[in-house]
Amino acid sequence: MSRILVIGSNGQIGSELTAALASEHGSANVVAADVTPPALPQCTQFVSLDVLDNARLREIVVKHSITDIYLLAAVLSARGESAPLSTWTLNVNSLLNVLELAREKRVSRVFWPSSIAAFGPHSSLEIAPQWAIMDPTTIYGASKVAGERLCEYYFAKFGVDVRSIRYPGVVGYKAPPGGGTTDYAIAIFQAAKRGEPYHCFLDAHTTLPMIYMPDAVRATLELMKADPGRLRIRSSYNILGTSFSPAELTRSIRKRIPRFQVTYVPDFRQQIAQSWPRSVDDSQARADWGWEPRFDLEALVEDMIANVPLDWERSPPARAAS
Repeated sequence: MSRILVIGSNGQIGSELTAALASEHGSANVVAADVTPPALPQCTQFVSLDVLDNARLREIVVKHSITDIYLLAAVLSARGESAPLSTWTLNVNSLLNVLELAREKRVSRVFWPSSIAAFGPHSSLEIAPQWAIMDPTTIYGASKVAGERLCEYYFAKFGVDVRSIRYPGVVGYKAPPGGGTTDYAIAIFQAAKRGEPYHCFLDAHTTLPMIYMPDAVRATLELMKADPGRLRIRSSYNILGTSFSPAELTRSIRKRIPRFQVTYVPDFRQQIAQSWPRSVDDSQARADWGWEPRFDLEALVEDMIANVPLDWERSPPARAAS
C-alpha cells in the first residue's frame, strides 16, 4: 500500500493532484504538506512543512510511513525573477532533500515536475524534441535544468525511482495561478465571465505549449503507475496538451462570449515566453507509458467558461508548481 506525501499541496497543481491521489489511494493514505494550512477544507490530513527544513521533512516521512513523495513546491518563472537566490535555493535544495531520502531507502518513489522553462533560445523552438539544447533565460528554468540532471544522476548512481514531466503551461479553474508566465491563460477567463476587458501581458501571437489541468493530473498519475522497466527517461518527459497563442484563445472565447475585448500590453514576461518552444515532441512519453491528451483548445475553453469562478476564494500561494 502506498503512503503518499504531497509537498506544495496548496498550489495550482498540488491542490488538484492531492485530491486525485486521495480519490485513488484513499484519503487516509495521503498527507498534504505546505508552509501554511489550506484556506479551504481538504479531503486529506495536513501537516505544516517548509521543505528546506530537512529534519522536519524526515520526521514527517518516518511518522507517516511515507513511501511516495510528490514534490511540487517551487517558485515559478515570473515571480522567481524578482528573487533569484531564494528561487534557486528552494527549487534545487528541496529536490536534493527528497532525493537523499530516496537514496537512503526511506521512500520508494519520487515525482518532481520540470517545465518547458528548461528550454531556451538555442533550443529547437518550433517543436522542442525530448533531447535538446537547454539554455534557459530565467532562474526558474535554470533550477529545472539542474533538477533534471540531479534526477538522472540519482537514478543512474543510486537506483532512485524518480519520475518527472516537463509541464507546459497549465490551465485550471480550481485554484489561482502561482506566478508563472502562462498565467494569462487562466485570468483571461475570469475577465470574460465578468464581462470585463482583459489586458494581456503577452503579445497576441505568442504561441506556447499548454495543457488542461485534468490532463496534467492524469499524466502525472499514469507516469507514476507505469512499469519502471519501460521508462527510458529519468530526467523529465515532454508532454503536450495543445498549443495556442493569446489571440487564438481569445477567438475561441469569443465564440461563447462575442463581446469580449482583449488588449495586448506585453511586459517582462514576453521576453521569457519568447525563449520557450511553441510546441514540444512528446512521442517518447506516448511510446513509453501511453501518454495521450484528451483536451484540445475548444474542449479546454468550453470547460473553463463553464467552471472558472468569478473570483478566487483565496490568495495565490507563495510557493506553487506549474
